[in-house]
Amino acid sequence: MKRLILPSTLWVCVAALLTFGQVASAQGLPDFTELVEDAAPGVVNISTSRTVQRSSAPGFGGQEIPEIFRHFFGDSLPSPPSGGQGRSEERQSLGSGFVISDDGYVMTNAHVVQDADEILVRLNDRRELTAEVVGSDPQTDVALLKIDASDLPTLTLGDSDELKVGEWVAAIGSPFGFDHSVTAGIVSAINRTLPRDAYVPFIQTDVAINPGNSGGPLFNLQGEVVGINSQIFTRSGGFMGVSFAIPINVAMDVADQLREDGRVNRGWLGVMIQPVSQDLAESFGMENAIGALIADLDPEGPAAQGGLQAGDVILEVNGEEVERSSTLPRLIGRGAPGTEVELTLMRDGEEMTESVELGSWPDAEQEPNQSTSNNQTRLGVMVAEIDDAMREQLNIPGGVEVRQVEPDSVAAKAGILPGDVLVSVDHRSVSSSEELVSIVEELPTDRAIPLRLFREGRSLFVALRLE
Repeated sequence: MKRLILPSTLWVCVAALLTFGQVASAQGLPDFTELVEDAAPGVVNISTSRTVQRSSAPGFGGQEIPEIFRHFFGDSLPSPPSGGQGRSEERQSLGSGFVISDDGYVMTNAHVVQDADEILVRLNDRRELTAEVVGSDPQTDVALLKIDASDLPTLTLGDSDELKVGEWVAAIGSPFGFDHSVTAGIVSAINRTLPRDAYVPFIQTDVAINPGNSGGPLFNLQGEVVGINSQIFTRSGGFMGVSFAIPINVAMDVADQLREDGRVNRGWLGVMIQPVSQDLAESFGMENAIGALIADLDPEGPAAQGGLQAGDVILEVNGEEVERSSTLPRLIGRGAPGTEVELTLMRDGEEMTESVELGSWPDAEQEPNQSTSNNQTRLGVMVAEIDDAMREQLNIPGGVEVRQVEPDSVAAKAGILPGDVLVSVDHRSVSSSEELVSIVEELPTDRAIPLRLFREGRSLFVALRLE
């Protein structure tokens, strides 16, 4: 076999191409050194302390419960019996934050400073200053602090609405107390809705975030703050590749209100909503399972006053699509009380629009009115009528109570339970067991049927298919 001998000039070209490929590959990875040098001075460490009353527990001679039992009781130990002795204990926690104005305003998470007796902010130059809480909004997990300082280094704020999935981001914070630690990754998703956090369209990243990172800034490659690191998804207590940040546009809107009023005043519609399943969508004459289904309304709330009804499906708010029920609180909450919003609805199979003036979010969480309802025969349920006193208590004109549900019946498959109060079937009100039987006997079998009920004081819709 002959050996191929390449001219020396060709070898030079091959080597040059290989070198160029390596450089190009290296250039594809971001360099965060300049970002960190510019941004680090504006990132702060936050430590809090609070005093709690630690109780002695019975059965141990008035002594504190041994450490092995704390695994079962956690930090909330049983109260001591009469004559038991307790003691106070100081608890400390760590978090992160960043300076947003040179006169001492600092942004962090609400949960970082919650119930704190003392808050210390440690600057990049190692100064430690006591901070006061200007305002805190648990709904978005944003808190605004103030320290007595001037000419502080500040961070440049970006536009979180411009973020794209796949772009590089970096975080600076104090994981486990190691301040000014830098981690990096990419944006994994945007507009994530998490349980109990309906007002925040979270930025999901794979940036390593651990306890102590909370409240710290998330940067884009231009060194602009695009989010506040807030939560992680974990089964072990440590980073598992899924972390969430509050978009800076949302956070700054909250911070501006906290600075001006000390609280956040967000729009309120006065409805209780639920997701639209595929069966419910079909029963409402919709092609796709989108929108937010109104299960109940506050009779004195803006929605009821504006003509909305239980069973309406809200599809758009001011032209912006409500992709799922969890999207609605965010779209409504960012509107100012007193402003008018145009809602696109699906009602009885027809699309329509209604204009509603938003109210102010109530100070106390309001429970929806209760109600009752029933179904029989073809549904596989036994029902009983409710008396006038219960109807008045539940604030409903009619309804029947489910007493029994036959196994494997239509009602059982739809998720109807004993104790449920059936209010309407196929958008027709039910006021007696006879009326329920009459309505159900006329229902078709070729489509899903919406049924409205009340369960434990909460209104919801279910879809059922008759056989």
